[in-house]
Amino acid sequence: MEQKIMIVEDDPKIAEHLKQALEKYGFEVSVVLQFHNVLQEFQIMNPQLVLLDINLPSYDGFYWCRQIRKESVCPVIFISARTGEMDQVMALENGGDDFVTKPFSTEVVIAKVKSQLRRAYGEYAAVQSENILEENGLKLFPERLTMQFATEEVQLTKKETDILAYLMERYPKVAGREGLLHKLWDDEAFVDENTLNVNITRVRKKLQIFGIEDAIETVRGVGYLLKVTWDSGDGR
Repeated sequence: MEQKIMIVEDDPKIAEHLKQALEKYGFEVSVVLQFHNVLQEFQIMNPQLVLLDINLPSYDGFYWCRQIRKESVCPVIFISARTGEMDQVMALENGGDDFVTKPFSTEVVIAKVKSQLRRAYGEYAAVQSENILEENGLKLFPERLTMQFATEEVQLTKKETDILAYLMERYPKVAGREGLLHKLWDDEAFVDENTLNVNITRVRKKLQIFGIEDAIETVRGVGYLLKVTWDSGDGR
């Protein structure tokens, strides 16, 4: 499976240069063009790593890194012309994993990308102590924000992972609505009634990618029940 890299850089020449260099190493690369909607682009692509400039139209890279961190723990490498120590400190404090200053060496960027990917997903990842939840063939990897069924793997957001983890931990009991709200949001009193429903629907759609239908049953007035006695319909 090709690892996906998302580039958020408003200089088209630099973005294209990075794209071509990464593609030579077998990465699938997406370049963001709509800088007012970086988070939506991230949600669509679900990349394994983000290369993120600081100086961007609308909101800066620090803002977008914080938004990404609400969805994912994937590595974020800042690439910026800013060379001050405070900028590098802010990059790390806002959720970044590394920092590259412009002008940069392409080889250094590639090396940093590979290093972060190894640490997050590869040979240096702490897979031995990884928490894995499994029910009837469905595996959830909370630290990686992914779920697996048969040979297929699907990327999840942080909220989707938390929902599925809670459902699997409570199985075969009903996962109470209040418990879910508390797990996802510290103060559920300020969460809109429809917000949880929207997130549950997103998890259902992710499960449908595996051919799993009706995997989450709504128990009216109580909460939600994970149904693991499914038939994927394709013999798996």
